[in-house]
Amino acid sequence: MSRGMSRLEESSDLVGSPYVRDAHVGGLTGDSVPTGGDDPHKVAMLGLTFDDVLLLPAASDVVPATADTSSQLTTKIRLKVPLVSSAMDTVTESRMAIAMARAGGMGVLHRNLPVAEQAGQVEMVKRSEAGMVTDPVTCRPDNTLAQVDALCARFRISGLPVVDDDGALVGIITNRDMRFEVDQGKQVAEVMTKAPLITAQEGSVRRLRWACCAGTR
Repeated sequence: MSRGMSRLEESSDLVGSPYVRDAHVGGLTGDSVPTGGDDPHKVAMLGLTFDDVLLLPAASDVVPATADTSSQLTTKIRLKVPLVSSAMDTVTESRMAIAMARAGGMGVLHRNLPVAEQAGQVEMVKRSEAGMVTDPVTCRPDNTLAQVDALCARFRISGLPVVDDDGALVGIITNRDMRFEVDQGKQVAEVMTKAPLITAQEGSVRRLRWACCAGTR
């Protein structure tokens, strides 16, 4: 479709149907839009880009708070925002997929990568500020702040649990602990928040809870 077709005056017939019927696009009716090329038996759908559609302000009975824009992507996946980024190497890798997921949409990772790198991209998305991670990325007390910073940047997270040689939790280090540290060669053990991370008993009064929080960085 030419870029001159920049006005969609009536869109009601396009909603819920992939075929053009009575919609007027740039002065052309649906019947006058070429769909099958030289073969009259071919059936094609009308394709529109962002610049081809103009939404005209008008009075509406729709209340914005009750509008539902969610869409069913697959039989098991429903998106809050019906936007999916393209599976192109110049468009969607881990950063775009993370941003799309946070906005309610979905990013489709491209396949122009070795299998191991594709798996790595998926891992970075899944580990990015997830609500619950059963196998978290960890660091050791003898790691440097530079190493921790590199891990946080790689997985786009703000902190890491610190474990000992036996895998037991001994503390946690976050960007709050490292914010004012100049020496990136300093060890994690020197700046981490050490265990026990929760020192207030269950049911403590508010004053004791505030005192507990004030005692940590």
